[in-house]
Amino acid sequence: MTKQPDDSKRDLKLYLQDAREAVLWKLEGLSEYDVRRPVTPSGTNLLGMVKHLTGAEAVYFGETFDRPFEGAPGLWVAGAAEPNADLWARPEESRETLIAEYRRVWAHADATVDALPLDAVGRVPWPPHNRLALGRILLHVVAETQRHAGQLDVVRELLDGATGLRPGDPVLPDVSPDWWPAHHDRVERAARAAARAAGESVPE
Repeated sequence: MTKQPDDSKRDLKLYLQDAREAVLWKLEGLSEYDVRRPVTPSGTNLLGMVKHLTGAEAVYFGETFDRPFEGAPGLWVAGAAEPNADLWARPEESRETLIAEYRRVWAHADATVDALPLDAVGRVPWPPHNRLALGRILLHVVAETQRHAGQLDVVRELLDGATGLRPGDPVLPDVSPDWWPAHHDRVERAARAAARAAGESVPE
């Protein structure tokens, strides 16, 4: 059976919404500090990613198709003055407001997807691919959001050890807590053995 355009839209929207919900779930139960603090040397943090994804959806499903979304943070890759301005939350930007704006942009983006055919062409405000079809853009935003959700999986685990794909779905083996340190040590020993076999020095 040939897949119809509406089926493709539905599937892409399903995967996008799954990633959106996962992003917000990773913030649940954390302190104000933990949702904001940088966990990697490049500053990756949970709430900043929500801010960034809000700006991305506002551009791709708003400005690109002449359907502006008011109030979204500007993406630094699209000409914002300060590098990475959309990837961290300032003290005066509340968690509640940033989450609400992310949810609001979902509705705006979904309305754009519902209103236009997948072959509708929009103009992305940066090179090299300035003119792209909605289907291509939707696929890109699914991939980008899922990629960032994966980053936040790691950030959340580093913060408090919490893991999982979605509520009730840990996608990890059902083992006792003391299994994990032993597993970690086994993986470390294997890495060291492979490095030595390759003639590399291994830190003690």
